[in-house]
Amino acid sequence: MSRKQHSQWEFGDLLSSNSESRKVYTVTDLNRAVKTLIEGQLGSVWVEGQITGLRRQASGHIYFSIKDERGQINCALFRGVASDLHGVLKDGELVVIRCDVTLYEPRGQYQVIVRQVELKGRGALQVQFEKLKSKLELEGLFEANKKVNLPKYPQRIGVITSGSGAALRDVINVIQRRYSALELVLVPCRVQGDGASLEMANAIRRLNNWEKINRGSLDLILLTRGGGSMEDLWAFNEEVLARAVFESNLPIVSAVGHEIDILITDFVADVRASTPSAAAELITEGVCSQKGFIESAFKRVSVLVFDKTANLRRELNHSLHRLKQAHPERKLMISNQLLDELNNDLQSSIKRSIDLANSKIIELDRRLVIQSPSKFVKLQKDRLSWLLNRLIETSVKRLMEFRSAYDKAHGNILLLSPESTLSRGYSITSDILTGKIIRESNHVESGQKVVTRLKGGQIISVVESKSC
Repeated sequence: MSRKQHSQWEFGDLLSSNSESRKVYTVTDLNRAVKTLIEGQLGSVWVEGQITGLRRQASGHIYFSIKDERGQINCALFRGVASDLHGVLKDGELVVIRCDVTLYEPRGQYQVIVRQVELKGRGALQVQFEKLKSKLELEGLFEANKKVNLPKYPQRIGVITSGSGAALRDVINVIQRRYSALELVLVPCRVQGDGASLEMANAIRRLNNWEKINRGSLDLILLTRGGGSMEDLWAFNEEVLARAVFESNLPIVSAVGHEIDILITDFVADVRASTPSAAAELITEGVCSQKGFIESAFKRVSVLVFDKTANLRRELNHSLHRLKQAHPERKLMISNQLLDELNNDLQSSIKRSIDLANSKIIELDRRLVIQSPSKFVKLQKDRLSWLLNRLIETSVKRLMEFRSAYDKAHGNILLLSPESTLSRGYSITSDILTGKIIRESNHVESGQKVVTRLKGGQIISVVESKSC
C-alpha cells in the first residue's frame, strides 16, 4: 500500500462514525496521523507572502509567518538553508518560498519548513547587489590603490550615456560654462533594460581601443545617466559592466542617478560623482581653479609692478639729486679752481721775484756806474749771476713743490672719493627715506628700510636686528 493510499485510509478511518468500529486516538497519534496526511497530500509547495513576526534564535534558526490579506502561515527556516539571505530577511519583506507543509506535533500546529527563499521586488535586487558587491570586493575591484587620479587639465573626454537623456544636456551645459575648449566624444548607449550593461561595457572597450591606437587622443571616460528607480539603474549593477570599468586603462568617472543612489560602478570607478552636473564640475575643476589663479595672480603682479616701479622712480630721483650734490666732479671742480689760484699765485710770485731782481740789477748798475771799479763790478756781476741762478732754482723748486702739493691734493681727492672707496670693496648705507648716510649701527632700528650702495649697483634691504 502506497503512502498516499495509507493516508487516505487513515483519513477515512478517522471520519468513520460507526460506533462499533470507532477508534479512539491519543493526541500524539492524531497529530502524527494529521502530519502524515498533510505531508502526503501536499508535500513541497511554493508560497508567496509578506514576512511578519520574524524571530532569530541563538541557534541560527529563524521563525516567522508569511501572510496575505486573509491569512497567515507559520514558517521555520533552519540554519544552513538559504544562509545567504538570513541577514536581509525582515518584517514586511515580500518573499516566495519553497517549503514542506507539515504539522508541529508537540503543539498540533500547522506550519511549513522553508527550503528555499526568493525575495521579490526591490528586496531581491538588493540581495543581488550585496552578493555582487561582496564578490567584487573580495576580488579587489574596489581597492583604492588600484584607482588612478583624474588628469588635471583634460583636453578630450569620452561620454557614455543616452544620446537623448537629460544627463548629457547637464554635462554639456556645465562644460560650456566652465571649460568650453573641452572636447566630448559621445558614445550613445542604452542606459537601462536588458543588454544595456553589455552595451555600455562594449563602449568602454571601444574608447580604450581608440586611445590605444591614437595615443593621447582621450584623457578619461564619463559614465553617466540621470536618476530613476533601482530597477531603472540596475544596468549599472551588472557584473559585466563592473569588470569593464575595472579593466579600463583610462580613468573612469561614474555619475549615475542622484546623491542617494549608490551603484556597483561607483565602487569600481576611479572617481564617483553624485550627479552628472557634479561630474562635469569635477572634471573641469583643475582648469577653473587654474584660470582663477592666473587672473588673481595677474592682478596682484600688476599692482606689485606698479608699486615697485613708483618706488624705484622715487628712489632714482632721490639718488640723482644726492649724486649731484655729492658727485666727485664737484670736488674736482673746486680743486681745479684752487689749483688755478695757486698757479696764479705762483706766477705772481715769480713775476714779483723777477721784478725785484730787475730792480736790484738796475740798482747795482746804478751803483756800478757810480763806483765803476772793474773788480767790484765783476764781483757784483758774479754775485748777481749767482743770485739770478738761485732765484731761478728757487722758483723752479717752489714751482715743483706747488705741483707736488697739487698732485698730492688731487690724489687725496680721488682717494677719498666715494667711487674709489666703493671700488675697494666698501659700501655706503643710507636710510632709504631720508637719504642720510648711516655711520654707526645704533643709528638704525629693526624694520628700518635701508639702501646699500656698492660698486656697480645698490641693494635695498630691511633691518631685522642689529648688534653693537
